[in-house]
Amino acid sequence: MQQAGSLFVVAAPSGAGKSSLVKALLEMDSHLGVSVSHTTRPPRGQEQEGREYHFVSEPEFRAMIAAGGFIEWAEVHGNLYGTSHAAIDSRISQGHDVVLEIDWQGALQIKQLFPDTVLVFILPPSWEELAQRLNRRGEDRPDVIAQRLVNARHEVAQARHFDFVIINALFETAVFDLKTIVHSQRLRYAVLSKNKPAVFQALGLD
Repeated sequence: MQQAGSLFVVAAPSGAGKSSLVKALLEMDSHLGVSVSHTTRPPRGQEQEGREYHFVSEPEFRAMIAAGGFIEWAEVHGNLYGTSHAAIDSRISQGHDVVLEIDWQGALQIKQLFPDTVLVFILPPSWEELAQRLNRRGEDRPDVIAQRLVNARHEVAQARHFDFVIINALFETAVFDLKTIVHSQRLRYAVLSKNKPAVFQALGLD
């Protein structure tokens, strides 16, 4: 599939700062849109329907799976998460860049379907810092945090399968790194030739 726009997928263990980094990137880059995933988990804190996630029941989610509505889906921490075809198809085909925040399982599924997808994994600077961030978040019970830390060991091991890795030790530096990845992708020959065809044709590069 030849994509007019680029698809970026950002994954990380819970507490590594993935959502904060993507939010900051979106505020800096008006040419980048976010695809809102579906989930069966309840909203946390100030999360709103259609902004952070589309919150649906498990029967609704299962019905979407049966109808082939998801490009990828996975069970994470006992909840279901998925990315719908409709959420990204129109934006990509129109030449817009899209970023997804999903689990590593879904990221690798999408990479198989769309090899040009850019995969980015966010790492914490240490296990101790990750534990502190999860506790400071104040959203989960101690047993849930303990399980997230156990799961994080397996999740972090998947970073080797990603195109880029960012260590989120200093937030401002990590945001710069993420923006650099997006900008570099836009300068790739194959991408730029599709987005600036008149220039390439005028220079005899068509």
